[in-house]
Amino acid sequence: MRNAAEFVLVLVGVLAVLGLGGAAIVYGGADDSPGLQGAGVIVVIGATVTALRWRGGRHR
Repeated sequence: MRNAAEFVLVLVGVLAVLGLGGAAIVYGGADDSPGLQGAGVIVVIGATVTALRWRGGRHR
C-alpha cells in the first residue's frame, strides 16, 4: 500500500475536482447551460477514473 501522506494528497485532490465538477453541473442547470453541465460531467468522470487508476489493480 502507498504511504498515508500520498493517499491523503490524492484524496483531497480528487474530492476538490469532484466538488468543482459537481458545482459546474449545478450552476449549468441553474443557467440552463448544457455546455457547462457537460463539462462538469466530464470533470467528474475524469476524477473518478483517475482515482480508480491510482488505486491500482491487485498485484500477484
